[in-house]
Amino acid sequence: MATFYLKTPLVNESLKQLHVGDEVFLSGTIYMARDAAHKRFIDLLNAGEPLPIDLTGQVVFYGGPGPTKPGHVIGVVAPTSAYRMDPYATILFDHGVKGAIGKGNRGAAIRASCAANTAVCFSAIGGISATLLTCIKRATIVAYEDLKTEAVQKLEIEDFPLLVTNDTYGRDFYAEQVAKYQELLQQPT
Repeated sequence: MATFYLKTPLVNESLKQLHVGDEVFLSGTIYMARDAAHKRFIDLLNAGEPLPIDLTGQVVFYGGPGPTKPGHVIGVVAPTSAYRMDPYATILFDHGVKGAIGKGNRGAAIRASCAANTAVCFSAIGGISATLLTCIKRATIVAYEDLKTEAVQKLEIEDFPLLVTNDTYGRDFYAEQVAKYQELLQQPT
């Protein structure tokens, strides 16, 4: 496992060097969006309409902010369960999104989509929300303000700590780890 420092927008050459379990410190722009915004994105694409923002080469963070305290650019952010975005993510990968950040495992369709689209999925470890907050330098609502905490926000980040959980080769960190521990548990003691 290796450590990488990447900057958005992501390009295929950088993504192809990543493997499940690698640590990534991501800088640049990411877009925070959850279920309601994803549904609107897909409705637009299905209608042949453009998205309100260009997500080509970009990373979408499945998270939401808490209340913003004085002196901060955004409230504490927490990653949400990534599998909830699986029905939307493959379509967004087909339309140029290169990365997604959430927590937890993804389905088989995501593994296939990452391989087909040279995209990756990252996990932001739940429980480190305060650490993630310090990596966010600016936050701006860029779409769907009516969704309040689920509005799409453009985040300028610096060294946002992530773990590669699905790589461009169709590998899945969670599936591999589960298999590894199942094998260990079946060995005689």
